[in-house]
Amino acid sequence: MQIITLHWIFMSTRTEKFNKEMQRELGVIFQTKMHDWFEGAFITVTEVSSSPDLSYVKVYLSIFNVKNKAATMDLVNLFNKHIRKDLAGKIRNSVRIIPELSFFEDNSLEKVVKFEKIFDQLREERESREKKDN
Repeated sequence: MQIITLHWIFMSTRTEKFNKEMQRELGVIFQTKMHDWFEGAFITVTEVSSSPDLSYVKVYLSIFNVKNKAATMDLVNLFNKHIRKDLAGKIRNSVRIIPELSFFEDNSLEKVVKFEKIFDQLREERESREKKDN
C-alpha cells in the first residue's frame, strides 16, 4: 500500500514538472511566432495538463489583441503540427515521446473582469441606498 502511494507521489511530481516545462516552452513558441503565424495576437499559455503517460497535453490559452478570438484559435489549430515540431526541437532530449497537443481557449480572465463589474455595480447600488437612507 505504501509503495503505491509513493509511486503516485512520484508520478504527480513528474507530471507537474513536465506540465511546467510544457507551459514555459509553448509560451516561448507563441511569443516568437506571434507575428508570423498569429497575426500579432498576444497568446499566453495559462495552463497545461497532461495525460499520465505524458503523450497527450491539453493547452489552455488566453488570447489578447485580436477582434476575433475564434479565428485566432483556428490559426492555432492550423499550426498545431508546426507548434509540435518546434516543441520537439526544444524538449527532444528530456522526453521519450513528443506529446500530441490539444488547444483550448481559457476565458477565466474575461469571467473575472465580468464578475468585477457586477460587484462594482452592486457596491455602487448599496452606497447609493445608504446615502438615501441617511
